[in-house]
Amino acid sequence: MKELQYLNKYFIKYKFQFFLGIFITIASQVFSLFTPSYVGKSISAIEKYAQGNTSIDAVKGELNTYILLIIGTTLIAGILTFAMRQTLIVMSRHIEFDLKNEVFRHYENLSQSFYKKNRTGDLMNRISEDVNRVRQYVGPAIMYALNTIIRFAVIGTQMYIISPKLTFYTLLPLPLLAYSIYWVSKEINRRSTLTQQNLSKLSSYAQEMFSGIRVIKAYALEGQKEEGFTELSRDSVKKNMGLAKVSALFGPLMILLIGISNLVVIYVGGQMYIDGAIADIGVIAQFVLYINMLTWPVASLGWISSMVQEAEASQKRINEFLKTEPDIVNNNPDHTPVLGQIAFNNVSFTYEDTNITALKDVSFTVNKGETLAILGRTGSGKSTVLSLISRLYDPTTGSVTIDSQDAREANLFDLRNSIGFVPQDAFLFSDSIKNNIKFGKEDVTDTEITDVAKKAVVHHNIESFTHQYETILGERGITLSGGQKQRVSIARALIKDAPILLLDDCLSAVDNETEEAILNNLMDFCRDKTTIIVSHRVSSAKNADRIIILDDGKIIEQGTHNQLVSQQGYYKELYLKQISEKELL
Repeated sequence: MKELQYLNKYFIKYKFQFFLGIFITIASQVFSLFTPSYVGKSISAIEKYAQGNTSIDAVKGELNTYILLIIGTTLIAGILTFAMRQTLIVMSRHIEFDLKNEVFRHYENLSQSFYKKNRTGDLMNRISEDVNRVRQYVGPAIMYALNTIIRFAVIGTQMYIISPKLTFYTLLPLPLLAYSIYWVSKEINRRSTLTQQNLSKLSSYAQEMFSGIRVIKAYALEGQKEEGFTELSRDSVKKNMGLAKVSALFGPLMILLIGISNLVVIYVGGQMYIDGAIADIGVIAQFVLYINMLTWPVASLGWISSMVQEAEASQKRINEFLKTEPDIVNNNPDHTPVLGQIAFNNVSFTYEDTNITALKDVSFTVNKGETLAILGRTGSGKSTVLSLISRLYDPTTGSVTIDSQDAREANLFDLRNSIGFVPQDAFLFSDSIKNNIKFGKEDVTDTEITDVAKKAVVHHNIESFTHQYETILGERGITLSGGQKQRVSIARALIKDAPILLLDDCLSAVDNETEEAILNNLMDFCRDKTTIIVSHRVSSAKNADRIIILDDGKIIEQGTHNQLVSQQGYYKELYLKQISEKELL
């Protein structure tokens, strides 16, 4: 129960509903107590008439009274039971809502490294399946536990008052019932855990295959991947069948033990009636009803125990994530205005998960309104520079300053809000093109959306679609070509109109003519903005105020286009190579 203590804050938050639910539960059990009593009295009245101790009219009068009382008390007990469920189960839904939102918020705050270590399918399973199991604990499990305790206290006391001896024999089989149901529930829990683990694997596998469906089709691996999914499905069927077989024991076992309890009541109660220890035969009927009222609460103990175990296992998985501290935190709650001056001061950075040192003692400064281009071979650390500016990571050594202030001391949200970022891998949401463009800034007009689309040279493509800007994209923007996705991503960054613009090789999928048009548009748009362009093409970098060349995490060359072309080095070599390739085209 240690892991479930985390939920105590929610019980405190919804304490009114919780205590109201307890009060209603007590009231409903008190009213349910009357029905067996009136049934027993009805049978005793019939017995008196059969023995000639009362008239037919008197018996009819008593029976009519008892029937009305039974209907009335049963109706009230039913209404109170409904109210109990509405109170406690609705409370559990509120807790589920709060917990899901808490988990989601924490997911948003966790750093890049966290998502490199955990699979999407597993993350989805924890926020859906695991939270649902926790809800079963805070709702049904607690409700039935309260119901069981209160019913046992109320009915057990009433039975003892009527006949202590018959109560003893009546309750004798119930521990066996509780233990049997507990054993079955424990086995169900074990097999259910295995089933959930397999479901997580199945979900992760399917999610990964659907995300990479184009690659699978390109390599004609549909059959191979289907075999992998079939194998996981077979394992899932096997585990689910094992769970179903054990679960099938639950009902028959319960019916068997209820029957045994009823036989004990009838036999022992009959003997006591014959011996005169019980004055009215209606007491036996009363006890039969009591035992049936107690059977489900006793049987539910095992079920409750199973739900609690499952909830604790799920909450433990949730707590593991909730206790994971993000590497990047907001160190300054105060508003931080960002103008756009950026400086790297002897920055080195090593990725924790791979132990690869991406940057080694890198220093440079970009003043407000300047454009810096970063070129270099694959893996030279270009994208890492942009990640450090937006504080997706923090430097291992050295510092990144924004407007002469350490980026770690700036308000994290102000910093990121002041950056328009186009990632290397253009990611678009399964939404309309219009909503994807205004993702970074919701309060924009259609004219502004069209304007940035024209600057990104994608407006004419969008206009050719049937639904134009209302076109709904497939997952990850699969509806568009690679170049169109990059240009929509550029439009999304431009509409933000942020003082800093970071472009991470975002023109790699467009042709030279389109690239030239976009760069010309950006020159006007970025005149007063700090712009950093990461690229493999000299054409994207030649108009920058300064160019730096990275190799193996170090700056090996820097200067303007003309300065670097006049030197013998990587930039001139790349320039001559790309010029010759262009001439061949």
